[in-house]
Amino acid sequence: MLRDQAVEQMKTMRHFFNNTISCFTEKDASFAPKPEMYTVAQHIFHAGDTVTWFISGAFSPAGFNLDFEVHIAQTKKVKSLAEVKAHFDTEVEKAIKAVSKKSDQELAAALPAGPIMGGLPVMAIFPALTDHSAHHRGSLAVYARLTGKVPKMPYGD
Repeated sequence: MLRDQAVEQMKTMRHFFNNTISCFTEKDASFAPKPEMYTVAQHIFHAGDTVTWFISGAFSPAGFNLDFEVHIAQTKKVKSLAEVKAHFDTEVEKAIKAVSKKSDQELAAALPAGPIMGGLPVMAIFPALTDHSAHHRGSLAVYARLTGKVPKMPYGD
């Protein structure tokens, strides 16, 4: 069933992401290698926010919200590691609940026309979402190393 595949993919994505960020403490929240780059907290918030962005865009007739300046402004405001970790988990859980209610027909339906995977099946968002999460997970692993920490292997328990 497509729904089960999508749910398992999101659960695995969350597990891998949380393994990588588990080495960070609140004092790491504001770390960024350069001032113009996202902080640890901002990366985590953005990853969680993008889960909602993908789910909302995939199931909205209007498609994906492309007002990236608004998304960036919201991300730049975050400071607390505890809050963004909770935000990430909450957004993934909301996505899992939303997708759990979808039929295979809904998941096989075409995405709205537009520049973000327009016309592909809705199921195409899940590999893209996982890839996006892995991109930020990789950045955060580098951030961990730059702060003298060793991130946990993402694929373990």
